[in-house]
Amino acid sequence: MQHILDAIMAASEDPGGVTEADFAGLDLPESYRAVTVHKDEIDMFEGVPTKEKDPRRSLHVEDVPLPELGPGEAYVAVMASAINYNTVWTSIFEPVSTFGFLERYGRLSPLAKRHDLPYHVVGSDLAGVVLATGPGVHLWKPGTEVVAHCLSVELEHPDGHNDTMLDPEQRIWGFETNFGGLAQVALVKANQLMPKPAHLTWEEAASPGLVNCTAYRQLVSKNGGDMKQGDNVLIWGASGGLGGFATQYALNGGATPVCVVSSEEKAEICRRMGAELIINRSEEDYQFWSDEHTQNPREWKRFGSKIRELTGGEDIDIVFEHPGRETFGASVYVTRKGGTITTCASTSGYMHEYDNRYLWMSLKRIISSHFANYRESWEANRLIAKGRIHPTLSKTYSLDDVGTAALDVHQNLHQGKVGVLCLAPEEGLGIRDHEMRARHLDEINRFRDL
Repeated sequence: MQHILDAIMAASEDPGGVTEADFAGLDLPESYRAVTVHKDEIDMFEGVPTKEKDPRRSLHVEDVPLPELGPGEAYVAVMASAINYNTVWTSIFEPVSTFGFLERYGRLSPLAKRHDLPYHVVGSDLAGVVLATGPGVHLWKPGTEVVAHCLSVELEHPDGHNDTMLDPEQRIWGFETNFGGLAQVALVKANQLMPKPAHLTWEEAASPGLVNCTAYRQLVSKNGGDMKQGDNVLIWGASGGLGGFATQYALNGGATPVCVVSSEEKAEICRRMGAELIINRSEEDYQFWSDEHTQNPREWKRFGSKIRELTGGEDIDIVFEHPGRETFGASVYVTRKGGTITTCASTSGYMHEYDNRYLWMSLKRIISSHFANYRESWEANRLIAKGRIHPTLSKTYSLDDVGTAALDVHQNLHQGKVGVLCLAPEEGLGIRDHEMRARHLDEINRFRDL
């Protein structure tokens, strides 16, 4: 892999000195370093409570064979990647082992069969350089600097052509498919590729991908909250990887974020992003559940009163919901009449409970949201490239330390996104547009230091 890294570094130092033909002529490796989970270890955490499951035990960094390149696909030399919650789910084999996804995908076609292996290369983010493309790829050339969104679809069914998220064979790359981004090389569908924002480093450019696109669809898109200027938006976990982008979209789009956080440190992060209305759950000590089976509506009302205190008597137009079971009843209650609760992820539990009277009698809507379609992903990346939305990268690990990186996310020890250097030898590389970076440096640093 060293000769590939040398070519990328040479192109960075002298953009005109390394050509497309030079990259196309590079010898591809027979194998590469990658982060994997193993099929024969899916029972390793049996009987262990979720929070005590340690990704450092299940995530392996090892050499794997380079998969065959198929039509419409591309190899990307991965300079940097990032940790998402789906990496944590994969590593602890919850809620199900991802090998079931790979097996089902493998039955779809001979080409898809490549993904059904006894190991799973994980990761749903990347920033890197195109190494080679398969038949039928014309837009992307070897040597092009790219990022990738994680939507993988087959587009053989009519349902996918209006909204690619509705394709019956829609999958999340690196989670429901193999050959993901936490590796030196990734295999992607070429239509996952987007231009790398030129003013960002490799690790900064890799970090927004999944969460930025998810936040865009869930909050901004007509397929999600369809946010407008003046909306009051309740954002759970507003300083985190997903919530941090939702907070930016609310501020950038003329809405008013009401940021819910769990500590004063996280409250300060939201203030530095520009948010003013903040609820610290630890200080307020909301107890939405009286016990494991019983919710406490009086606490919903107390929460709603706090929101009205902050907003000058107004209720919430859109709730950006992702904790799930722990907060969903309160989210439904505090939404205004005719308002919207958009939901994804459910990191605190998938079995939601709420009082349907507050939904049905007040004409509220629950909208499910899952990642983003091709167009939404492109628009979300375009806003990053224009400097309207900024990465929230807080810490970067090496590929060898990916287990610790995933543990940080699993135990909620992180702020914003956690990055991983793959081929990049150090942080701070990959900046092309120094003038634009200088214009946005204060904002970039402010969000990077979250």
